[in-house]
Amino acid sequence: MNKQLVCLGHQMTLHNPSGNFDMIEGLTPPNVPGPPPHYHAGYSELFYVLEGKMEFMLDGKTVLVQPGESIDVPANTLHTFKNAGDGPCRWMNIHSPKGFLSFFEKFGVDAMREDAFAQSVDGQIIQAVLQEAADYDMHIKLP
Repeated sequence: MNKQLVCLGHQMTLHNPSGNFDMIEGLTPPNVPGPPPHYHAGYSELFYVLEGKMEFMLDGKTVLVQPGESIDVPANTLHTFKNAGDGPCRWMNIHSPKGFLSFFEKFGVDAMREDAFAQSVDGQIIQAVLQEAADYDMHIKLP
């Protein structure tokens, strides 16, 4: 069974494929920013946009990704993203090697909760992410 969570304002379905990678299907509402700029020392990522458009920041460069396009985020690349459209953006995200789903399991809120979105961006969760993200190989770089 795939787990349905809301994490930092993004609706996510966590998949547990058999290979050495994690896979997430995400839905980002309009005007919801991505996570703070961060990098992963031990994980590479791939994002594939299904619907809408996403704007990525990779090491200070901005890249717009349209439906049917993907973007690679190598390990040690400072990055973040945001929904760049007027409607929801659906995307797939793959981390390799396997292991980063534990971050979403720790900080995500059960999507079945009536207040899941509000809870996922609550100040206590944001503070916990800022303090504990490095424990999950998410190294946040605030300005």
